[in-house]
Amino acid sequence: MINAVDGSKDEIFIIGEQSRHQYETLVEELKDIKIQVNDVIDEGDKLEVHARFARNRLSEVSKHFKQFNEDEIREAYEKAHKLQVELSMMQQREKQLRDRRDDLERRLLGLQEIIERSESLVGQITVVLNYLNRDLRQVGLLLEDAQQKQDFGLRIIEAQEEERKRVSREIHDGPAQMLANVMMRSELIERIFRERGSEEGFSEIRSLRQNVRNALYEVRRIIYDLRPMALDDLGLIPTLRKYMNTIEEYNGKTRIHFHSVGEGEDHRLPSRFEVALFRLAQEAVTNALKHAEATEISVKVEAMKDRITLLIKDNGKGFNLKEMKENKDKKSFGLIGMKERVELLEGKMTIDSKVGLGTFIMISVPYNIG
Repeated sequence: MINAVDGSKDEIFIIGEQSRHQYETLVEELKDIKIQVNDVIDEGDKLEVHARFARNRLSEVSKHFKQFNEDEIREAYEKAHKLQVELSMMQQREKQLRDRRDDLERRLLGLQEIIERSESLVGQITVVLNYLNRDLRQVGLLLEDAQQKQDFGLRIIEAQEEERKRVSREIHDGPAQMLANVMMRSELIERIFRERGSEEGFSEIRSLRQNVRNALYEVRRIIYDLRPMALDDLGLIPTLRKYMNTIEEYNGKTRIHFHSVGEGEDHRLPSRFEVALFRLAQEAVTNALKHAEATEISVKVEAMKDRITLLIKDNGKGFNLKEMKENKDKKSFGLIGMKERVELLEGKMTIDSKVGLGTFIMISVPYNIG
């Protein structure tokens, strides 16, 4: 099994490298095509000017043909005809180059998707290989029977896979789309300056700058979601307060109220509890925003000497707990993960939700355990 999986990994890696090489070749060709397009446009503009003068000259000769001899008339006609033919050929050349440019850009997008998929698959297979080669033996020292080994291993793999897919989806739907839009709009700026003037050109640049700023904000948000550095420096409560303010500002349509009672904000918990509790609050708020479509969320932290309690309430759509447990659809995966995380902390989680009346979650965790 390990040899088969490892061979598949090598084949996918080769496909990815071949696609990457082809991608780089097409990028260079695209750069050359863009230069040719600009050159053809410039030459076409010059030809258009000459052709216009030639047509004016021909019109003048035709109108006053008695004032010109036969050679002058023939010269005016041939020159106008020649320039018109050259202009038509130049326009055809421009169309061919533009079509080729558009085709290259489409192919590059397809290759980029193949590269990303191959990298993702290589990463996934690496996780499986590591699990087969090492993790299974290490986990075996902690578990008592084969069924526990299987369940625990699959949970590890599923959690890693879900996290990778979530980050990949956020990057693809956020910064990647924004940067692709920046790339396309940047190509238009030069033409806007030339055809519409500097005022519209600078307006386009300002809009482009805003797009770049939005993409940078999205990247920082994704990094923050992966691991907020403030958690190590400031502790759980200040980090939660900052996170809720950030999510409220980013979402725009939902009000998020955060309160803390009990121990002071400088009260620190063991690192594993702070990380786990932060993730629990993060998952609950994310569910309220994405699935419940809540417009108001309340998050309260009650920190005592030996226990901490999280209370999350929203006014969203709510759901039927019985139906969700029976169906086990994708929307329930987040709640299942929260329940398992709370159980690992030897805590308790209570969920109260009704369709149309919102959801209330209470998580109570003791942190004086070993």
